[in-house]
Amino acid sequence: MNVRRRLIPTSALTAATALALVSLSACSSDDAAATNNKGKLDVVASFYPMQYLAEQIGGKHVEVSTLTEPGQEPHDLEISAKQRAQLEESDAALYLKGLQPNVDEAIGQSDLKTKIDAAGLTSLEKHEEEGHGEEGHDEHGDEKHGEHGDGDEHEGHEHGHAHEGPDPHIWLDPVRYAEVAEGVGKAFAKADPDHKAAYEKNTAALVKKLEGLDAEFEKGLKDTRTKVFITTHAAFGYLAERYGLTEESITGLDPEGEPSANRVKALQKMAEADGVTTVFHETLVSDKTAKTLANDAKLKTDVLDPVEGITEKSRGDDYVQVMRSNLKALRTALGAK
Repeated sequence: MNVRRRLIPTSALTAATALALVSLSACSSDDAAATNNKGKLDVVASFYPMQYLAEQIGGKHVEVSTLTEPGQEPHDLEISAKQRAQLEESDAALYLKGLQPNVDEAIGQSDLKTKIDAAGLTSLEKHEEEGHGEEGHDEHGDEKHGEHGDGDEHEGHEHGHAHEGPDPHIWLDPVRYAEVAEGVGKAFAKADPDHKAAYEKNTAALVKKLEGLDAEFEKGLKDTRTKVFITTHAAFGYLAERYGLTEESITGLDPEGEPSANRVKALQKMAEADGVTTVFHETLVSDKTAKTLANDAKLKTDVLDPVEGITEKSRGDDYVQVMRSNLKALRTALGAK
């Protein structure tokens, strides 16, 4: 029997071979990516302070992504459909309930097995928005400013409307942040028991670092000419409480808010009475209001960073470096000895 063979042109054979090689290469790349991620805990962090914890504690055993991009103001973040899908595909989410309502909603609606709420890992408090009443300079009564007992020095300033929920800015207090770190370490160990020892070791190292930072702040702010500082928005309530200071904010807990004329006048009087030298503004929010107040009251301006994100404008490459820059700025403004 004669068998007829169909000859394949050389060009077609070459093309087919090349296509097969490309496909094989693509498969190999996919397999390599899968291998690289195999055994890693896929963690989605809501914004930078949570990302920092995840990276420090997880080390090489986690793959961390963040919902809030560098330079993006986190409070009003809108979650995209892509980010919702990202949440569904991850192993764990680390977030701070009460700071980003849209993130809270998206994580609450997801089928994630591990949801780590930093707000539940330490104690939160309600911090009243400083001086937002119409009188502006009345007696504030029994308002407690700090566990160090320095609040009594700050007589004569009204403390107005309280925020509807607890103040979420816990990461600006190194002690509370360390408590959160310990909770995150335990949650990672539970979600990924194969690497429990590594998570415990990394957590201990981070807590030690934060304890050192706390000691630096305690020593650096112990002996100052004044205890009062002015900020754009009330992000530093926990820090002020921890180190016996009094924070006066221009816009309260809303970073995008506008102060009333009475509030501005009250701050000007308070600055003169308490020897305030500096109005602090932030890196992710407009400095226009702070500079206007400073110009009118003949005060200086400087940056006090709430460390909600790291950008090229940040005075440091990570949380600890930026917090040390904050300490330096506070020492200068408060007249530390």
